[in-house]
Amino acid sequence: MSLYPEARFLTSANAVSQFVPDSGAEVAVAGRSNAGKSSAINVIVNRRQFARTSKIPGRTQLVNFFSLRDGERLVDLPGYGFARVSDKKRRHWGGLLSEYFRVRESLRGLIMVVDIRRQLTEYDRRMMEFAEIVELPIHILLTKADKLKRGQAATAALEVKKELGGRATVQQFSALKRDGEDEAREVLERFLQT
Repeated sequence: MSLYPEARFLTSANAVSQFVPDSGAEVAVAGRSNAGKSSAINVIVNRRQFARTSKIPGRTQLVNFFSLRDGERLVDLPGYGFARVSDKKRRHWGGLLSEYFRVRESLRGLIMVVDIRRQLTEYDRRMMEFAEIVELPIHILLTKADKLKRGQAATAALEVKKELGGRATVQQFSALKRDGEDEAREVLERFLQT
């Protein structure tokens, strides 16, 4: 059963003026377009098709606000890096995300979804910079861990932890096998309560 039985979609925003009221607490989820962000959200919230998944990377093109409980939200940020969009759209996203991190008083943490086989990209590092500027805690979900052998996955996670040097917490995650879901949910809850 879901910890969030009343979870529901609130709205999509393409401009700061369209964001939901800035009260309560929210946690943002960001990731490269093909890292499995929507699948990870669905597993953490324990609701099928809560965040819509697609075979085509880059379907999340707006800032999507979801209510988890009264006064607590999860925010699905546009996928970055792989999506086939124009340079103009990419610049718009960059500005929108920068503003999102700058203006949201209710933002409590960032969960970054990173394909364990690709490790951190320049886009991931840039997203972390947005969060660090406003002193947000960051948690990295190394998704698709089921695609690697156990030893390879452990080595990949260790390499990411080493690169970050304590700037973020890191865990392995598999939406397919639901590995790491409890840990990820605990992080979401901890962020919401800070």
